Amino acid sequence: MAEVSETMAASSGGEGVVEAPHRLERKWTFWFDNQSKPKQGAAWGTALRKVYTFDTVEEFWCLYDQIFRPSKLPASTDFHCFKSGIEPKWEDPECANGGKWSVSCNRKATLDTMWLETLMALIGEQFEESEEICGIVVSVRQRQDKLALWTKAASNEAVQMSIGRKWKEIIDFDEKIVYNFHDDSRRDKSNRGGRYSV
Repeated sequence: MAEVSETMAASSGGEGVVEAPHRLERKWTFWFDNQSKPKQGAAWGTALRKVYTFDTVEEFWCLYDQIFRPSKLPASTDFHCFKSGIEPKWEDPECANGGKWSVSCNRKATLDTMWLETLMALIGEQFEESEEICGIVVSVRQRQDKLALWTKAASNEAVQMSIGRKWKEIIDFDEKIVYNFHDDSRRDKSNRGGRYSV
C-alpha cells in the first residue's frame, strides 16, 4: 500500500517529489545586439551581448515566457539563439563557411510564432541535419522584421535544401525563402537573390 501511495504522490505532484529537469541534447545561448545607437567607429558586434545559456526545457520556457518575444523588442535590435560555443558572427569558425536561410515578416504576431516554432525545432532537434545548424537570428526593424537560420556548410547544396524545406514546413511559410552564403554577403550586401531557394 505504501508503494501505491508513493506512486500516486509522485504522479500527482505530491509534496516532497522533485522531478529531474528535462535536459536538452545540447546547450543553447541567447544573445542580444542593439544596433540603434552604434558608437562611431565601433566594429560590428561590439554591442553583441551574451544573455543566458540554457540546457533544460524548463530553463527555456522560463526565459521565453518572461522576456524573449521579438514583438516586445525595440526596433534595430537583433536577438539570437545559437548553439553554445558558437558566436553569432560570420567570423566564428563554425559560421565562417556557412550561410543563412532568410524570411521577412510584416506582422509581429506572425514573427513571434515563427520564432517560437523555430526555437522549439532547434532545441528539440527536429532537423535531420541538426549538426549543420548554428542558430537563429531575429532582426527587429522599423519597416520589416526578419528571421535568419544560420548554417555551417553553405556549399553543401543538398543539406541546405533539406534544411530550408524543413524550416519552411516548421514555420508554415508559403512564400519563397532564400539562402545566402556569408561570403557573398560580406562582399556584396545587395545580393538579395540568394544562391538557393525553396
